[in-house]
Amino acid sequence: MSVMNTGPRLPRLIRTSAALTALGAGALTLAACGSGAGDDGKVHVAASFYPMAYLAQQIGGDRVEVENLTQPGTEPHDLELSPKQTGQLSEADMIVYLKGLQPAVDEAVEQSGVENIAEATSFTTLEKHGTDVHGEEDHEHGGEEGHEGHDEGHEGHEGHEGHDHGDETGGDPHVWLDPVRYAEVAEGVGKQLQKADPDHKDEYKKNTEALVEKLGTLDEEFKDGLKGKKTDTFITTHAAFGYLAERYGLHEEAVAGIDPESEPSAARMKELHDVAKKDEVDTVFFENNASDKTAKTLAGDLNLKTAVLSPLESVKNPKTQDYFSVMHQNLTALKTALGAQ
Repeated sequence: MSVMNTGPRLPRLIRTSAALTALGAGALTLAACGSGAGDDGKVHVAASFYPMAYLAQQIGGDRVEVENLTQPGTEPHDLELSPKQTGQLSEADMIVYLKGLQPAVDEAVEQSGVENIAEATSFTTLEKHGTDVHGEEDHEHGGEEGHEGHDEGHEGHEGHEGHDHGDETGGDPHVWLDPVRYAEVAEGVGKQLQKADPDHKDEYKKNTEALVEKLGTLDEEFKDGLKGKKTDTFITTHAAFGYLAERYGLHEEAVAGIDPESEPSAARMKELHDVAKKDEVDTVFFENNASDKTAKTLAGDLNLKTAVLSPLESVKNPKTQDYFSVMHQNLTALKTALGAQ
């Protein structure tokens, strides 16, 4: 089982159909197009970013060669494809991606002509999450009554003036942070891989079942670990944890929208001050791939702590980290911040 990365991130030189025209068939070296295994006997899978690559690796095992289009530690939302990457995508035996998260990938997939495509959102359901980053919505907080209707209120937010939470329907794409939804995606990817390489379908089915069972265990660990929490509210700089919050009865308040680098308005910061006081929040989370400036500013104003909560869009060191190790780190961080331990 191995993962190929395509080297340092390059500026986009050619995009969409122009890239495919300019490259020509002779420049493409990944694998022969079509279903089944390539010349080396492996199924060549192009994955859009880490959570998709991880599924392909775990389910495919030694039968697959996975190319992650997003480099470790890179912000997936801003991915730009080089001509080489676009060409490799068109020559893969299978593509695993999540529509609406990376526009450059969406366009390249449409142009690719690849027969075996596993698109993550087609295997589960999307919802709208997030708070208004400009502080235009007045939430009531504190106690069960204050949180009643929280999910319904958050469903009404489309993009946040440039912060689109996914595809044209406004769905939040961060389904992998909910182990239950991620398991649904895993099952879909497994079925597609069985179609791509039917000679080894039993092996892929077995690997899929093992991964789904492991995700079920993770789900139970989150449920048990967060049972005794003193507060259900957490503040984060990146609105990525809506599905996780919904699954485990938590309440996410995000400083910004989909873009963790965006600057919040003064009105939004004031609203977060009120939230922190009413809901007894003692930690502001930021992600390890983004600046902690905003989190430290808010934490400093309110004498709060800061901590890392990973959206798991990438991992810095795939050799020492994986989906489960980072999710366990997230659980530990949440337990500490919410007073569950």
